[in-house]
Amino acid sequence: MSAPTHLETDILIVGAGGAGMYAAVAAARGGARALLVDKSLISRGGSTIMAQMTVAVAMGEEEPDHWTHHLADTLTAGRGLCNEELSAVLCRDAPDRIREMDQWKVGWARGENGRMRQVMAPGHQLQRCVYVDFLNTGPAVAKTLRTQVAQGDNISRVSGLTILDVVVRDGRAVGAVGMNMEDGSPVTIAARAVILAGGGLTRLYARNSASVNMNGDSYAMALRAGADLIDMEFPQFFPIGHLAPRLVGMDPIMWDPFRYKLGGRLLNGNFDEFIEHYGENDSGKYTSMRDETSYAIWKELEAGRGSPAGGAYLSFEHIPEAQLRAAFGPVIDKLAENGIDLTKGPVEVAPIAHYHMGGVRVDTRMATRVPGLYAAGEAVGGANGANRLSGNAITEAFVFGERAGRFAAEDIDQETLVWEESDAAPILEALAALKSRARPVDQHRDATAGKLWRELQELMWNDVGLLRTDEKLARALGRIRDMRRNDLPALRPSSDAGYNMEILDWYDLRSGLLVAETIAAAAINRRESRGAHQREDLPNQDPAFEKNQTVALEGDAPVLGWMDVVRAPRELLPVEAAQ
Repeated sequence: MSAPTHLETDILIVGAGGAGMYAAVAAARGGARALLVDKSLISRGGSTIMAQMTVAVAMGEEEPDHWTHHLADTLTAGRGLCNEELSAVLCRDAPDRIREMDQWKVGWARGENGRMRQVMAPGHQLQRCVYVDFLNTGPAVAKTLRTQVAQGDNISRVSGLTILDVVVRDGRAVGAVGMNMEDGSPVTIAARAVILAGGGLTRLYARNSASVNMNGDSYAMALRAGADLIDMEFPQFFPIGHLAPRLVGMDPIMWDPFRYKLGGRLLNGNFDEFIEHYGENDSGKYTSMRDETSYAIWKELEAGRGSPAGGAYLSFEHIPEAQLRAAFGPVIDKLAENGIDLTKGPVEVAPIAHYHMGGVRVDTRMATRVPGLYAAGEAVGGANGANRLSGNAITEAFVFGERAGRFAAEDIDQETLVWEESDAAPILEALAALKSRARPVDQHRDATAGKLWRELQELMWNDVGLLRTDEKLARALGRIRDMRRNDLPALRPSSDAGYNMEILDWYDLRSGLLVAETIAAAAINRRESRGAHQREDLPNQDPAFEKNQTVALEGDAPVLGWMDVVRAPRELLPVEAAQ
């Protein structure tokens, strides 16, 4: 294997979505040199650019609001498991980030009075969610942050660089080892601090709304570096992901703004509304929280009352075409190109893996227990508890990204750059060993990373998905451990030189299997139903489990533990919010 290319920087940021780009901007204006790397193109991979909807923030532009009201709704959605200090930071800092993005000309939608438009979303008590344009908020946000990154004097960018592991020396993160995806050559990076901003794991599920690189890299790298994770049993399922008819070139979760802006009737296969049978009161409006709506749809399917494609109907037939066009304009024409006329028939929707509430355990400075290692965005766990409030995802990317970059820049003031080639040697040797056992390109093999990926996705969807039992979880955990300890080490990727996706697939699967094991093991351990974690064999919420579950790595094995929920100091939770 060729000698590695070596880079040096003050702060290495892994993942260049909204959180990573904001972290780079904040680090640079704090005086640090930032190196922003992504296995995809800068700003083009991850979740931010795919987000088409709204951003929750207590701006008070449509009606009086305050960040503590936003916090109250966030804590209610989190079912008692939110790290309240992180949740308070999220809600308190959000208006500043939205105003800053406004100064950067992101283009928040405004009414005739010049105020930002804000709309209601599930779980909120007020019109709180801002947007650029329905179905275009994420791309607009990504473009704005990309412009800020490009204009930053102290920001360097590298696309097509897969980070394999964080390098730790004497208990401190001092850089990372990566692989140039174009030619497979190794890259070492020395850094005074590392920020993990490549969050998300929903690629682990067969039915998901994720980009292809959301396979849990940040969580796995954090574990291997010595940090711990929290709340890994809580992937979130978006309840009304598009199912049928076929939809090309549009986001499967696009129906959210349609429903809460115009109202939409959620119907079972008999064309009856059903949410009310599960303790909710939807009344044609999208007011029920995501976990509750997903559960109701799934139970209707189990009862044989699903739609033909295996979901529920979402009907806008009661909405006049003029009203649909006034609200969504050219989107109606895009739907027509897909053969969908909302005035003439319903679409079919079903739950889809969409987000992860758990992640890397950090403090309010976004620092892990490993000095020099930080996390940002969806890579962070704890702020959302057992269920994320609608609209908090992009907010989280902005707030936690800015804080990670700012505090990492502050913390490195007294740090010297420490790098020893020997520290990276184990990671480089593992890469070389993988390449050395590669098979000839034309040699047949039964097992491939792609086949294992498909098996893992089906296993997670069927047994570690929306409705769980001890039997399902134990079966999944056993197979995941077998794949991780036996099948993965036995894989022989292609010896193809250059752009070798089989090497990347192997490393993606390494992360995915480790993270999948933490999810399944944590789900077995939480013997109750709470938020996005629903146990059919343990259907009730148990006060004894109002605590967070942690995961650390001992040797090669994830080890589970419990900790008390972090409650916010009284000064962060005023009894009466100022108006």
